[in-house]
Parts: sequence; C-alpha cells; structure tokens
Amino acid sequence: MKIDRRRALALLGFGAAAPLTARAQTPFSGPVAFEHGVASGDPLADAVILWTRITPKAEGAGQIAYAWRMNPVDRRAGGAKSGTGVTGPEQDYTVKVDVAGLDPARAYTFEFEANGVTSPMGRTRTLPVGETRELVLAVASCSLYPNGYFNAYQAIADLPQLDAVVHLGDYIYEYGGEGSYGMTSAVAGERPHDPPHEIVTLQDYRTRHAQYKTDPSLQAAHARAPWIVTWDDHETTNNSWMDGAENHQPETEGDWATRKANALKAYFEWMPIRNPAPGAAMTAINRSFHFGDLASLIMLETRIGGRDLQLDYATDLPIVDGQADVAAFRQRLNDPDRRMMGAEQEAWLAGELASSVQSGRKWQVLGNAVVMARVMMPAARKTMGDEAFAQAIASLPPGIGVLVERWERLAALGLPYGLDMWDGYPVARERLYDAIAAANARVVVVSGDSHAFWANELYDDDAQLRAVEFGTTGITSPGAGDYLTGVEVGELFAAASNEVVFSEQAAKGFILLTLTPEAVKSELMTVSTIVAKDYEIAVRKTFTVTAQESGVSPLKAL
Repeated sequence: MKIDRRRALALLGFGAAAPLTARAQTPFSGPVAFEHGVASGDPLADAVILWTRITPKAEGAGQIAYAWRMNPVDRRAGGAKSGTGVTGPEQDYTVKVDVAGLDPARAYTFEFEANGVTSPMGRTRTLPVGETRELVLAVASCSLYPNGYFNAYQAIADLPQLDAVVHLGDYIYEYGGEGSYGMTSAVAGERPHDPPHEIVTLQDYRTRHAQYKTDPSLQAAHARAPWIVTWDDHETTNNSWMDGAENHQPETEGDWATRKANALKAYFEWMPIRNPAPGAAMTAINRSFHFGDLASLIMLETRIGGRDLQLDYATDLPIVDGQADVAAFRQRLNDPDRRMMGAEQEAWLAGELASSVQSGRKWQVLGNAVVMARVMMPAARKTMGDEAFAQAIASLPPGIGVLVERWERLAALGLPYGLDMWDGYPVARERLYDAIAAANARVVVVSGDSHAFWANELYDDDAQLRAVEFGTTGITSPGAGDYLTGVEVGELFAAASNEVVFSEQAAKGFILLTLTPEAVKSELMTVSTIVAKDYEIAVRKTFTVTAQESGVSPLKAL
C-alpha cells in the first residue's frame, strides 16, 4: 500500500501556498503562550532549523504572526539574523524556520516573539568546515512518558560540552489508556498519556507530541543544542513496516496509509527536521551531516520507507512432525528480496559512504534505529546452570517465565533474538557491509530501539570486521533487565552472541560519543532513577575504537 504523493503533500501542508483567504486574515492579537519550548535541528555549515509552537489562549484564533531572532554567542560583529512569519491551525500552530546564511562552526542563541510574548531562549550551532579536532554527540532513544521522568534528557541539557543530539527514534509512543505500556510505573499516575487511548487520528498524534514537549527536561535538552533525528516504529505504531504494522488493526483503526500520513504530518510539524524536498517521498528522511574533515553522520530510515514485513517465529517457523523446520525458516529469512531499506536508499547510502571517504573525512557514523549486530537468543540455562536457572524462573512472574522458556527453545535451534532488528534482514545487512568495504569506510553505528546498552563488533559473512556499534538504552522505556530482575540479562546476550562485547539491559540514560581524528570514545551514561526527580549521573562503561588504515579496530574497554 502506497501513500498517494499528491494527497500526502496536501495533507502534510507541503508544496502549496496557504489559501489567499488564510493569508489575508487579520492575525490574532489576543493572548498566546510558548508552552512547548524551543528547538533547533538539522544543522548545516550555513543553516539550521528553528522550531517552536505558539499556543493561542482563545478558540478560533486563526492565524498568528510571529518574529524570530538569532544572535551569535561570541558577540563578534555581524551574523545576527531575524525574520517574521505566520502560523495557524493548518500546521497546529507550530513554527519552523530554515535560517540560511549563517557562519560555520558558530554558536547562536535564538528566540521567538508573538503578540508581545517572548519564548524561552534556545542555543544552537552550525557545523564546522575544514580541520576539526573534536566532535561531541549525545545519542538518545526511546522515551516512554508514563514510565518515568525524563532525567536523562535533563542530564543531556546539563552537559558542559555538546555539539548535537542524535535521536534514533521512539521519541513518542502511540499507546494509551489504563493498563497500557508504561502504566505500571510508580509515576504513571501523574504522567498518563494524553489522549488516554491509542493514537490514530491526526489530532491524536498532535496531542501526543504536544504532551511530550511540555516536559521541562525534554524542553531543556532541545534548547541546549541542535537535534538530528530519525524515527523508529512508535512514531507511527509498534513494529511498523512499509505497508502495515503489528499494532495496526485495519478493521477497527482504518486505512494504514491514512494513519501513517497522520503520524508523519504531526511528526514534521512538531520536530525540528527539514520538511521533505519537493518531489521526495514522505519517508525520505535519510540525509547526511558533515562535521568538517572529521566525520559524516549518515541518518538512515529503516522503518516505513522500504522495509518488508517482519518474520515472526509464531507464524513463520514451520513445525513438521512436531519439530521446527529451521532450514525452511532460514531459507525465508535469507531471501535476498527481503529489504530493510529500499533499493534507492541502499544505493544512496553506498554513495554517501564513498563520498565521505573520498572527501577525506576520518569517520562515518550511521544513525540507525534498530540494533545491527548478530544477537542470538540467550541460552540462560546453559549460561547460568540448571539450579540457578530454576531459581530465577521460579522468582519471575508467570508470563515472563514463559518468555524465558521460549528463549531457551529458540536458543537451542541457533536462531537470532530479534526479527524486527537487522537480524531479521541478514542479506540486506550484508549488502550494507559490502558497501562499507567498497568505500573503505571507518564506520561507527549508533542504534536505538532495544532499551539496552550495547557495545558490538560487526562482522560480515566472511568474518571480516566491518564496523563497531554502540546501542543506546532508553530514556525511560523498560528493558529486558527491568522484567528479568535478579538476572544479568546483558551477560546472557554477550555469552550467546559472538558480536556482543557488552550489554546492559536495565539502565536508563544515553550515550556520550566523542570523536577525534584518532579514536571514537563511547561513554554509556546512566541516571540513577527515573521515578524520582533527584538523580545522579554516572558512566556505566566506556569503550574506544581507533581508526585503522582500512576500517576500524576492535573495541577496547577502558
């Protein structure tokens, strides 16, 4: 199922000017507020997106006029920018300005004004050109509003040095209502999702984005530095793919293309990301950012642009004479026609890798939503021993115990853990590794989605190291270690998986990534709690990877 491009453009509000009647309206002059903070994103050497939302304090407000201004932090003469515009209900009163003509590697403050009210002040910066000795990125993912306070976002906002925030998806979640995901948290009673049901309509998605951006810690992180984002599944709905989703039921929730268009329209309204270029597909958010001669950050879309339907063990693993037909399953799994990304995006990525290397940039960082490493089903009984395993199972809630027993059966068959991850698309992953090898790239993959920390070494089918991967845990979303309490789940994954050097499945936080020409350092940053507003920040583990003449080194723990 495809979204008709003309229909989608009209729905998203792209590609056409506002009607003359709308533009001719006298702007609303009543009271307004900036309730959702300010943000910036998609920085270039000479441009950046500025974002806010103006909330009218009256029904039927119509159009609202606004002004914006930017000032260089260094106070050197020249470089200030300003402008005006109009927003209205057709874009949910959000404001997005693509400011051009800026100076490279320069920090700016910015703010908005409407009807005599001034927004909070934000800070942003443009990308460097030429020689660049250091780059500091915060890598985040998976913020489930009811499950806890966004302390990790506050910790990002408080970092002493930060060039950009890389967010890898699940910025919002679609669930809602009593008993829904996250509602067992100790703080869920004061942070229930709005609206209080699963979101499907355009207004639903807008309301959910608006709720998340009322959080003061998230506002602080947005105001701290420019964000570079991609989506995963929960910006639409769980385990989405090109033509549907596990958590979309057409008989009760309508047409998938309509729901996807609703989600995308709200996303482009509420996120500091450039709108699709004229002629581009709505899902074409793959794009690159170049930090001088140091690194290229290449952002991937692996969810709804070209992904084929995920396989599922419950329905796709044949049972013949009471035995699992693993060979038949692997034949389906290794079908070369099954894609994680469309053919056009695969070709684009290969070109971006080659271009970055040819331009002399030392590192190629892939912003990637789901874990790329080969992660095998954890064999808990084998790793823990029969007695310890039995004690652990006995202490678990019944549903979780059943899940672990299922892991055991699949582990015995030598099957991968996550079919929604790159493990579910192994031939597509191998094509990506071929592109890395052809470009002679030094690739560091950063990944989200799993609600766990990962430090992985990525090998191709010929056992050649092609990249390293740092997976970030959730801001608040629960990981396997939150359910399997008393079990070192990360150690089970590492024991079962040759590519997993380290995993932590319960911590909450983000990754602080520091790049220099010689090495990349990944600090796994944790917050001590998400159910109290007072917290401590700590480094759970630090890894480095060094640049080699060809490719990257294995990981080194510090």
